[in-house]
Amino acid sequence: MVSREREEKMAATSALVLFSGGQDSTICLAHALARYDRIETIGFDYGQRHSVELGCRPKVIEALRKKFPEWADKLGEDHVCDLSVLGDISETAMTSETEIVISENGLPNTFVPGRNLLFLTMAGALAWRRGLKTLVGGMCETDYSGYPDCRRETLDAQELTLSRGMDRPFTIETPLMWLDKAETWELAEDLGGQKLVDLVIEETHTCYLGDRTHRHEWGYGCGTCPACELRANGYQKWRAKVPA
Repeated sequence: MVSREREEKMAATSALVLFSGGQDSTICLAHALARYDRIETIGFDYGQRHSVELGCRPKVIEALRKKFPEWADKLGEDHVCDLSVLGDISETAMTSETEIVISENGLPNTFVPGRNLLFLTMAGALAWRRGLKTLVGGMCETDYSGYPDCRRETLDAQELTLSRGMDRPFTIETPLMWLDKAETWELAEDLGGQKLVDLVIEETHTCYLGDRTHRHEWGYGCGTCPACELRANGYQKWRAKVPA
């Protein structure tokens, strides 16, 4: 039987990473692997238009195990939650074949109301059962579309809600919160060198339209949706700073 002291130590050196299979969550996963002794991952199938990202998840994890043997033993169980009900009640460009536009409220129609709040609630419930207290997510306020559930103040409130509602102190870590996309690419290089940069390019998926037929220097995607433009512009800005 595991002692209370042992449980506390395990919780302090472990984390649950919200892992979509995209660029940001992959870099967050690498960041967690560099800091913690035990990592579990959780992904969500919510009827997303770019469901191809779900197929990228196991490939990214396997690539991390293979290319970074020092991290392999830290990678624990991977979990996928069916949250298709979120897609059923959403009328957004992320969950239906709808043109991406700015809505009357000033937000892009790629905003899925409640998405990150639901993700974090489900992640917290799983973490409670797995003896984990730290959740790691790729939310960012620097290069983002104005999504209110990506703001640090929202996550602070959610952190408090989880801690109070589950009677356990939770921490929500957001390594990318104050980084722009160029700095995110730079972080990937800092964490794992060109090997990690190449892994992000080849194995992750960010394109909102789910296009993996077009290969660009920064990875796969349509090249025109907001996610592709952000990823491409960040890559080019980062490469411009890297010595030839």
